[in-house]
Amino acid sequence: MIYKSYLIEENINLINKNLFLFYGENLGLKEELKKNIKFENKNAEIINFIQDDVLKNEEAFFSEIFNVSLFQSEKIYFINEANDKIFNIVEKIENKINDIKIFFFSEVLDKRSKLRNHFEKSKNSGAAACYPDNEISIRKKIQQKLKGFEGLSAENINIIINSCGLDRVKLNNEIYKVITYFSDKKIKSDKLELLLDLKINDDFNLLKDEALNGNKLKTNKLLSDTIIETEKNVLYLNIINQRLNKLAEVIKISKNTNLENAISLIKPPVFWKDKPLFISQSKKWSS
Repeated sequence: MIYKSYLIEENINLINKNLFLFYGENLGLKEELKKNIKFENKNAEIINFIQDDVLKNEEAFFSEIFNVSLFQSEKIYFINEANDKIFNIVEKIENKINDIKIFFFSEVLDKRSKLRNHFEKSKNSGAAACYPDNEISIRKKIQQKLKGFEGLSAENINIIINSCGLDRVKLNNEIYKVITYFSDKKIKSDKLELLLDLKINDDFNLLKDEALNGNKLKTNKLLSDTIIETEKNVLYLNIINQRLNKLAEVIKISKNTNLENAISLIKPPVFWKDKPLFISQSKKWSS
């Protein structure tokens, strides 16, 4: 059965199937849908799998989803990086699960995809395409997330859009900065432009990364070269705190798997260009 992603985003409870597929290139939308699922199922245990791990050990996966104890909390499964290779497993479990929900998350799947066709046509499962955002949907998202803020003019919305383009992952990061910085809910254009200045923010991120990596020479050089604005101290602390939380999460997950797998499981994901440095930091910090 086919669902519209924008309707599900507004009301995640529209999903009434135990098996569901989200596919498409809009990573930011898929991450928001995951958050919505978690929020609406606060008492459930969320278990993440990567497709390759499921395929390597099907029996362990079947044992996990079928051996449900009456004393266990509700479980919801996320299977990431899904594609047609997992189609046979879907066929095996579709008519056997009643009390659990399994959500599959895929990249782009063309119309010939067996997985996509099955989820869209089956009465027992559902699918929603997560297509890229356009300016209208990004503008609407900004208005929703910053509702109640003074100064949310067309000009300031355009500043935010120009900063993130049509990338929802970047948009969520920029909105987080705005909410953190303008804690009085009064947005001022001049400060907003400085806040979202990519050059200054990128410089601070370089400083943060080298400091957390223990590189004294580069850290000292960047301390001399980077513009540190007193008004942004709370933002800087939040940027550092976000990274430390991610490192703590990866260190915890890596106790049961290797470091690269652990990094692939955290959300939002680490950008590919940041991954080598993130791995290096993960090896140097303990919980």
